[in-house]
Amino acid sequence: MLTAVKKRHFASGIIILVFVGLHLFNHTWSVLGAEKHIELMATLRTFYRNIFVETILLGAVLHQIVSGVKLFGAVRKKEISNFDRLQIWTGLYLAIFLVIHVSAVLVGRFILHLDTNFYFGVAGLNLFPFSLFFVPYYGLAIISFFGHIASVHSKKMKSNFLGMTPKRQAKGILFFGGCLTIVIFYGLTNHFRGVTVPQEFEVFVGK
Repeated sequence: MLTAVKKRHFASGIIILVFVGLHLFNHTWSVLGAEKHIELMATLRTFYRNIFVETILLGAVLHQIVSGVKLFGAVRKKEISNFDRLQIWTGLYLAIFLVIHVSAVLVGRFILHLDTNFYFGVAGLNLFPFSLFFVPYYGLAIISFFGHIASVHSKKMKSNFLGMTPKRQAKGILFFGGCLTIVIFYGLTNHFRGVTVPQEFEVFVGK
């Protein structure tokens, strides 16, 4: 039974991986400015913002969380490697993040009737003292995403690549994730780019 849960967890993870990859690419595009970010988002939404794809995505997220909790309960008392620990703890953080983040987006769209675009995402990042929460909240989410991929890669990959063992490849994925986090924060914050949040998006931080 546990093997079947692992297979379904992996399958739902692949679906989420595709979406999050596009999402992070969109956020990376923010280094070119908010307008470019929104322009690319509008293009990507033609692919993922429809009832069919969104239903699949939400189902995958729900299954990823439920199956992840089951797998955590099965392995938490076993002797495990450092990469196994990384997979467990990054998975738990991502589960918490997804519950909060998806709920916030749904509330923004269907209750507050906001366009959950660039400014929706960066409101908390760019308003003090809320940034004290949102910077680690988003930063840990990106790093946990790559940490989870790295831990799975270290076990699934069986051969060397460019002279690197699977574990070194996994460390390279982690390093890339850390670098990408810095680039994304450069684009999404006002410390370097002068991001100004429109007033209607400040509702999520109590303004």
